[in-house]
Amino acid sequence: MSTHDAAPETSGPEAPVRFDTKIAVLLREDLETWQRLNVTAFLVSGLGRQFPEVIGEPYEDADAVGYLPMFRQPVLVFEGAKEILTTAHARALSRALPRALFTSDLFTTGNDRDNRAAVRAVATADLDLVGLAVYGPKNAVDKVLKGARMHP
Repeated sequence: MSTHDAAPETSGPEAPVRFDTKIAVLLREDLETWQRLNVTAFLVSGLGRQFPEVIGEPYEDADAVGYLPMFRQPVLVFEGAKEILTTAHARALSRALPRALFTSDLFTTGNDRDNRAAVRAVATADLDLVGLAVYGPKNAVDKVLKGARMHP
């Protein structure tokens, strides 16, 4: 089994599915509600393209109307102070975990090109992080997020 496969807790079709990977978002605690939602959506948006195995099958309702597939596992959302984000970012880098970031500068841009330019203009140590998404083995992601708390 690869590190991206689901690991069933018990066998059988009714058994709960446990994953050996984790998708986590860490938000700075001082964000407004609209910012938290916007940052979370942006941070996880690229994960399925980079790691297609995190995407499940398409949905269909009882009338055979189709819907887009979604992540096959939960996205856990955490929050913490600015220092927690800085530390988590450094940990994610040191562990070479797949990550996405959102800086405060991105609230003032209006498109992908300007977003990328805003990030590119700032040295790693000087990034004003407001959000970070991390994906990888559960234990590694847990270590990256040490000190953060679950979002209420």
